Order: sequence, then C-alpha cells, then structure tokens
Amino acid sequence: MYINSPSIQLNSYVRIILLITAGEGIFILPFLLARIFRPTFLKVFELDNFQLGTLYTTYGIVALISYLYGGTLADKYQARKLMGSALILTALGGFFMATFPSFLGLQILYGYWGFSTTFLFWAAMIKATRNWGGEESQGRAFGFLEGGRGIVAASIGAFGILVFANLISENVVDTSLDQKKEAFRWVILSTSILVTLVGILIFIFLHEIENQEKEQTVIPDRPLKNMKTVIRFSSVRLLILIVLCAYCGYKVTDVLSLYASEIMLFHEVDAAKVGSYQMYLRPLVCISIGFIADQSSNSKWLVRGFVLLLVGALIFVSGFVQAPLKGLFVVAIIVTGLGTYGLRTLYFAAVKEGSIPYAFTGTAVGIISVVGYTPDIFMGPLMGYLLDNYPGITGFRLVFALLASFACIGFLTSLRFMKITKAKTQK
Repeated sequence: MYINSPSIQLNSYVRIILLITAGEGIFILPFLLARIFRPTFLKVFELDNFQLGTLYTTYGIVALISYLYGGTLADKYQARKLMGSALILTALGGFFMATFPSFLGLQILYGYWGFSTTFLFWAAMIKATRNWGGEESQGRAFGFLEGGRGIVAASIGAFGILVFANLISENVVDTSLDQKKEAFRWVILSTSILVTLVGILIFIFLHEIENQEKEQTVIPDRPLKNMKTVIRFSSVRLLILIVLCAYCGYKVTDVLSLYASEIMLFHEVDAAKVGSYQMYLRPLVCISIGFIADQSSNSKWLVRGFVLLLVGALIFVSGFVQAPLKGLFVVAIIVTGLGTYGLRTLYFAAVKEGSIPYAFTGTAVGIISVVGYTPDIFMGPLMGYLLDNYPGITGFRLVFALLASFACIGFLTSLRFMKITKAKTQK
C-alpha cells in the first residue's frame, strides 16, 4: 500500500472505517429496512410486492441521471463535503418516512433518496476507496469496504430487530397493526438518527487526509468530453454489463426474508433475522476475496463469483428448498451469498485492472453505474409481479430462474474482461 508513515497509516485506517460506515449507512433507510423487515414493511405501509418494487423503480430512475453527473462531480469536489451532505439529506428523508406517508408520499421519498444517495455520494465513495487502496491493494481496499459494510448492515439490522422485538408482544401473531406501526416507527427514527451522526463524523474527520487525494486528482473541467473519453475504454463497457448482472443477484437478496416467512414458515421476527444473519456472511466473503484477488487478479474471481451465483440460484430453482428443510435453505443462502458478495467486492476493484486512469475514476464509476444499477428500476417490479401473480414456491422459483440467467451472462462477460485485461498486461 502506498501509505507508509505510521501517523498517515492511522489516518488511512480512520478513513476506511468512516468510508465503511458511511457506505452502508447511506442505504439503511431506502433499502436495508425493507430487506430485513420485508413482511412487516409491506404490512405497516399497506403495500404489495409490486408496489414496493415500483418504489425502487422511482429510486432507480432518479439515480440513473444522478450516477452520471455525480461521477463528474466526484472528480471536482472533496469527498468529505459530498458524502457528509448526502448522509444528512438522506436521514431527513427517514424522519419523513416515520410519519407513514401515503403511497404517493413514498414515491416522492424514494425519488428524493435516488438523488441524495447517488448524485452526491456514490462516485465520491468509490473514488476515495480506490485512492486508499493505492497501486497494489485494490482488492483489499474494496474487500474492507464491502466486508465492513456487511458488518455495519448486520449490526444495524440486529439493532433494528432488537428495537422492534422489544416494542411488540412476545406473541407476534397477536400483535395489532397499530402496535407494529409504532414499533417500526422507532426503528426508522433510530436509524435516521444514526445516519445523521455518521454524516456529521464524515464532515469532521474525513478532512485530515483528503489533501493527498486532492493532489492526485488532475482532470479538465469538461464533463461531456470526459464522458466520451471514458466510454471508449472497452473495460468500461464490459464492467457495465458485469455490474448489471452482479447487482441483479444482490437485488434478489431482498426477497430472502419473505422466502423465510412464506416458504420456510418462519414468523416475522425470525424472518427478519434471516435477512440480518445473511449479512454476517458478507464481511467474511468480501475481506477474504479482497486479499485473495490481490494475489492473482480481480477478473479471475469475477468469473468464479458468477459460477457460485449460478449454483445458488439453481438450488432455489430446483424447488426443494421448502419447510422443514432448514439446512438446505441455509446452504442455498450461503452459496448465493458467496457469489453475490464476492462480486460486489470486485467489480469496482477491477476498474484499475481495466487500465482506467485514476483522474477519470469518478466519471467511469458514474457511467458504469448508470446502466449497471438499472436493476434498481426493473428488478423490484419484476420480482413483485412474479411473486404476486405466481403465489407460493412457483413465484420464488421464477425469481431465481431470472437470477440464473443473469449469472450466465455475467459469467461470459467476465471471461471476456479477463481476456482483455490479460492481453493488456502482457503487452
């Protein structure tokens, strides 16, 4: 790693801890609560699966434009200011969410979050992480980022479950809708306060070591021309498809707590625990893969990640994962999680391997994210439609069959990316 002085190293580790906490904190309110508490979330907001999916579509449409122009913004301004502002703005949306707005109000809220979490935040975080990793430790840097985000997600999930479980009666089935609403309100308010605090910490503490990044960043102030320059890189075009296919896998994890509730017959608190416990797999996978990939190449492990994602999807497609086979359910979650979290570790770590100049990192991340994160637009409604119109195990099998298709496409694209990067290295 390029940082050698002990005092600077201390600062660098403070920085990655802040990046980790902020990197997951920004998505707690829009995504994490609905993922962990999906059955409860649907009840207290009086939504069906398709309606929840359309909220993600609204988020994704706004994020689509925000990713692109937010990328160029990250190449011009300090990460501290962009990320701190984004966290506080996102938290403000959480306080509105705690009022249990109408479906229209939720649509507006998710559109607002599509802006606050992407335009100001996303590319700035990725660029800061690439800078932290230096020349030789991209896998490790993104492994720490993704793995640490998993620890934060699991911890906040456990905290939310604790708050929720202590505010409802022991017999979850007999708890009224009003009681569930009041308990969930405190979950939302608690996490909103936490996100605000993280934003304040970013403003205060990220700034000491930001000058190093600033000195490395030299880019002409011509956003459209920079975008045209970046899109000419073949590695950028391949990474767009790789991120899209991998992110589809991550979106499917949204339905695991619902799967636990409807197919494995867990009650709501235990179903929420499934959504939380799977996140403890994330740090183990991400940090391990990050270290391993630095010893070989990110592209090889992208290929292997898609293989694991395909295997996990096919286990669910088989239809054998049903009550009372809890052991098979756990195995399927682990295999799918290994693929999903391994891919999330590596697809932006591969930006450097794709020979994309550091100065254009923000712009490249913005362009990759514009298409790569379109599953935010279509996966939610598509999964909701399948689950609502094909009740029971059939709907879930169709969702995982869709995932298997994307895993195949991602596998083939990763092979192509590996071939191109290998040829550039040899040259």
